[in-house]
Amino acid sequence: MQEYDITIIGGGPGGYVAAIKAAQLGADVCLIEKDELGGTCLNRGCIPTKALTATCDVISNVKNARRFGVKVDDFEIDWQSVSKNKDRKVSQLVKGIEYLMKKNEIDVISGTASFQSKNLLKIDGNDEVTNVKADNVIIATGSQPIILDDFNYDGDKVVTSKEILNLDELPKSLLIVGAGVIGCEFASIFATAGVKVTLVDVMPRLLPTEDEEISQNLARAFKRARIKFKPETKIKDIKTIEQGIEANLVEGDTLEAEMALLAIGRKPYVGGLNLEAIGLDTKNGAIPVDEYLKTEVNGIYAIGDVTNKIQLAHVASKQGIVAVENILSEEKEMEYRVVPNTIFTHPEVASVGINTQEAEEQGLDVKIGKFFFKGNGKAVTLNKTQGLVKIIADSESKVILGGHIMGPHASDLIHEIALAVKKKLTINDIVDTIHAHPTLAESVLEAAEDIFGMAIHG
Repeated sequence: MQEYDITIIGGGPGGYVAAIKAAQLGADVCLIEKDELGGTCLNRGCIPTKALTATCDVISNVKNARRFGVKVDDFEIDWQSVSKNKDRKVSQLVKGIEYLMKKNEIDVISGTASFQSKNLLKIDGNDEVTNVKADNVIIATGSQPIILDDFNYDGDKVVTSKEILNLDELPKSLLIVGAGVIGCEFASIFATAGVKVTLVDVMPRLLPTEDEEISQNLARAFKRARIKFKPETKIKDIKTIEQGIEANLVEGDTLEAEMALLAIGRKPYVGGLNLEAIGLDTKNGAIPVDEYLKTEVNGIYAIGDVTNKIQLAHVASKQGIVAVENILSEEKEMEYRVVPNTIFTHPEVASVGINTQEAEEQGLDVKIGKFFFKGNGKAVTLNKTQGLVKIIADSESKVILGGHIMGPHASDLIHEIALAVKKKLTINDIVDTIHAHPTLAESVLEAAEDIFGMAIHG
């Protein structure tokens, strides 16, 4: 029977990063994955949706080509080819992880792992059952979509993010239940592709955890994109009909579409682990961990969505690194104070640190600087002027506490502010740094200058 220093269950962005880190630190490592390496993020989440988003950028540019002096009389969207392009990108990256496993001499076993004891795992593969011993185990089994019984999920007309990514043809109309990150990203994708999109949520606004001003700006952008948003709307049930689906609302109205996408969140996945064998209890379906990613069972760690801390791939990756370092070297706490959040809508949204509402709730005396992309030269040349950069700083010390962006390349621009929040830099640190011209990053500079009422182009 093979023995390892560390065995990792789950090959997603938490698990495979932990495996590589452990191998780099000299450990004998085994990674167990029941599906494809890369997990939900690479195969059914982050990467395939970004491939579709990239396609939609092309569609948007073609639609607006005349503004750049390019005449495009007609064009056609071949969604089957779009889907094949997405699959090629995913396959390329999966193969990249497979290469990294070989390069770092990590044993990868395909199958479903279950605990027999805290140091013994049984792996049910396609053709055989394997047992491995491990001094330490990291659980990185991820999450799965939340599905309500009354919504009659069938994987055909009522689908989750998994099935919607594998369409050969576009529906004429789509009802999206949930206006969080997943719902808003898919609303942007399908509306850009010409689908009639209706977005429904019980909350009063889009992206309810984001800064309210950013949410309001995105709502205006969605309206321009002809995405119909119905806030504070509760669905009683969803039924399949000959033409598609019928959603009955609690208030009595009915919504119809060819297809419904359930985007109401994800829950931790612990299926088949046999946690009872090691006396590890879950809490609200998640595996509780301390600040060192340790569970209540000695030698057992958990990372990523299964812990239900922050369900983001980059958080899972960092947790994986911290867990491995705690096993093999010095003890280190996992810090959640500075976690950039990126949402790939059209336009993009990104945030880090506190927002305006949180500052008010905490009774903080803050100053807010804003700069709108319509005043940025690069944004104007790109014809992407929707949105703004918003920076929140302490009134007295001018230490940067948070940043919020809606606009072109928000997902890239947020990192300057994230570093500032991490290192407790002040507004002057950004203002005193020369930013290249013409760039979108100048909008971050001018938002910082606006704290003093000194933005040049504001």
